[in-house]
Amino acid sequence: MNQIGFIGAGHIATAIMNGMYRGGIDMSHVLVHAAVPEESQRLKDSIGISIAEDNREVVANSKFIFLAVPAIFYPNVVREVADLASPDHIFVSLTPGYTLQRFHDEFGDAIRVVRIMPNTPAFVAQGMTAVCMPGLSPEEEAEFHQVLSSFGQVEVLPERLMDVIVSVTGSSPAYVYMMIEAMGDAAVSIGLSRDSAYRLAAQALIGSATMVRDTGKHPGALKDDVCTPGGTTIQAVRVLEERGFRSALFEAMLKCHFAGAAPTT
Repeated sequence: MNQIGFIGAGHIATAIMNGMYRGGIDMSHVLVHAAVPEESQRLKDSIGISIAEDNREVVANSKFIFLAVPAIFYPNVVREVADLASPDHIFVSLTPGYTLQRFHDEFGDAIRVVRIMPNTPAFVAQGMTAVCMPGLSPEEEAEFHQVLSSFGQVEVLPERLMDVIVSVTGSSPAYVYMMIEAMGDAAVSIGLSRDSAYRLAAQALIGSATMVRDTGKHPGALKDDVCTPGGTTIQAVRVLEERGFRSALFEAMLKCHFAGAAPTT
């Protein structure tokens, strides 16, 4: 039996599979069916996945089945394969707003489901994935955690917090990319090449994030460490405060959260 299956091969599924590849997973044991055959063929050519003829083949030969299609297609996909599901199968939902209770209401106890909230940095095995996995045995939890950790960090959370995670990690790469782009544009305007500007800005963010994660210091304290009295950094911070940098990010995350937590139809 192939251990891992994917129904769908869009952006997030592609990111996860590339992260698995970088994380040392034997991709010949990853079975994929995509509605667009070129997507699965591209993955086979690049990282060596196996291609399934249809969704039913994925389920028949996989233990963990990633439902990597838009939530609107979940009912059709699950009904298509539900008769193949056994107590050994674990379906993995990747979408916000589609609760475990909803799965139970729509499909009863025919399938076992866990939820994850991954993000696209999984592509380079630097993802941040939140997971809730009720009903799994300790052995299954350990096995699934090993799969998820192949493409980044893993945080186990209760389901009530899963939709909160969307704005913090799922969507936040977009905010970071916008910041890097803006920093790059400014650096180009004062003389750096575009390649250097993006590379330097990206590394500054990587290093800063690592400091927050690894030192345990409050982000405000780390910011204060950079702001020397009468120096240049505090002048930059003053402008960001004047322009509402923190408030804009705060409000953007709230908007993202409440949009993502709305029931999926």
